[in-house]
Amino acid sequence: MRFFNTEGPVNSQNYYKIDPLKRWNMDEIMSLIHRQRYFILHAPRQTGKTSSLLALRDKLNAEGEYHAIYTNFEVGQAFREDVHATIMNIMESLVINAERQLGSSIEIRKYFDEKSVSFKPGAAFSDVFGFLCQKVQKPIVLMIDEIDALIGDPLISVLRQLRDGYSDRPDYFPASIILCGLRDVKDYRMHAGKDIITGHSPFNIIAKSLRLGNFTREEVGKLYSQLQADTGQYFSEATLDLVMHYTDGQPWLVNALARDILEYTQTVPTPLFINSKTNCQLTTEMLEYAKEHLILRMETHLGQLTDKLKEARVNRVILPMVLGTEADPEKDDIQYCIDLGLIKKTKRGLKIANPIYQEVIPREITMEAQETFPLRYVPEWVHNDRSIDVYRLLTLFKEFWNENAAIWSSSIAGYQEAAPHLVLQAFLQRVLNGGGYINREFGLGQRRTDIFIRWFYQQEDKKFTQKIVMELKIISEKQSYQSLKLEACEQTAKYAQTCGVNNAQIIIFDRHESQGWKADEPNEQTEYEGVELEIWKLGMGRW
Repeated sequence: MRFFNTEGPVNSQNYYKIDPLKRWNMDEIMSLIHRQRYFILHAPRQTGKTSSLLALRDKLNAEGEYHAIYTNFEVGQAFREDVHATIMNIMESLVINAERQLGSSIEIRKYFDEKSVSFKPGAAFSDVFGFLCQKVQKPIVLMIDEIDALIGDPLISVLRQLRDGYSDRPDYFPASIILCGLRDVKDYRMHAGKDIITGHSPFNIIAKSLRLGNFTREEVGKLYSQLQADTGQYFSEATLDLVMHYTDGQPWLVNALARDILEYTQTVPTPLFINSKTNCQLTTEMLEYAKEHLILRMETHLGQLTDKLKEARVNRVILPMVLGTEADPEKDDIQYCIDLGLIKKTKRGLKIANPIYQEVIPREITMEAQETFPLRYVPEWVHNDRSIDVYRLLTLFKEFWNENAAIWSSSIAGYQEAAPHLVLQAFLQRVLNGGGYINREFGLGQRRTDIFIRWFYQQEDKKFTQKIVMELKIISEKQSYQSLKLEACEQTAKYAQTCGVNNAQIIIFDRHESQGWKADEPNEQTEYEGVELEIWKLGMGRW
């Protein structure tokens, strides 16, 4: 029995997988290697970079024209700016991998142990590879994984040594080198004293930069079809489409959703799910449950991404996206967020990379606020028939906001400006508490945040789905209420029609108190293109 892998490189015997060598252009890769070039492979975390490198290493070694060595430089990360300790530890890792992959007969371990005492950090690569290249009879292809785990002077030292050895290839240095990491080398930023040196400065001999992309719809289908071949379980076409919608083909998410459907939904004590291990269809309902379960568990992959939200250069990109405001972040900051896999470029501008990340980001920013929301609200916004009383729900939020805006705004470190958006989303997330799903839509320059709630309830043997559309706006000092209202009505009506509902809620926050709205400011009802709209007006409470 094979499994869907979410922990490290794939193994063909144990895991379902897409052939790593088919995920990039092998003709281009082999051309670069034959021409003895140095090049980059970069992609966000857990997209398959290491699996691709290991598959390429095995292919090259099996074909016999080259000796391929894979090594990981993440071992040097712990030593930070200590050049000597970093170089010695990554060389130790390199020696271990070379001995495993080339065989002990080359005696690299003996050579390294004898020479390590006198090694000069700035010449370690030339020394070791000078020995290796003379011992073996074939050109060496070196694959360095996690190169950008190194920082500052150690990274500068490594790149300069690789550049210095370039002219000695293939007799005394690797014929071809692949650097693998999150970012392109031109985006490396290394501090040397008070100066910042970009990657091109110490390493200007790169021939090509390749990016490993997400799975395509066809690849997701091929991956999931392997489960059917093993067990008879299969994903409906609608489920595959929904997987692509939620993940945008991000490999870890694609595997994690399939894993969670198999491991969690089929053990849930409810008639919604089929508990048979074979010959059953895996449905969109199962996928929705698995998606929510995945988000709530916040596994390492998601935790690593959200931890980046604390960084200033990430904040400068994500904050205006949450607000939907016009902004012009630095190109380096945008590229950094793209390389992390947090955002992507679309025809409509910058957006969060996929709907799952779009759910995770506001939840994570407001986690502290969510945990402290009073549970007394839970039963007060549900009708007797178990459907949501939208008016009561938002009235409770308005009361809560007027009383606590300052407290919760101060708890959202780095994102206080987006507090109205984030606190409302956190409030909704908390009170819904698994009884429904929230889909958020926000992006740079969109000037609003759309919220689409699907609430599930049951009456006797009948199941119902209630759809609720909300749009969040913040009125600025330079914008009149009437112009904002017209814009909001037009946008919300269009979004409501897309979601298949004929009524919606518009929540407008007056950040600068320019409208003089009171705590009990009455709502405004209007209609736009057949959609009934209720406008809620909130000031900044006691903020």
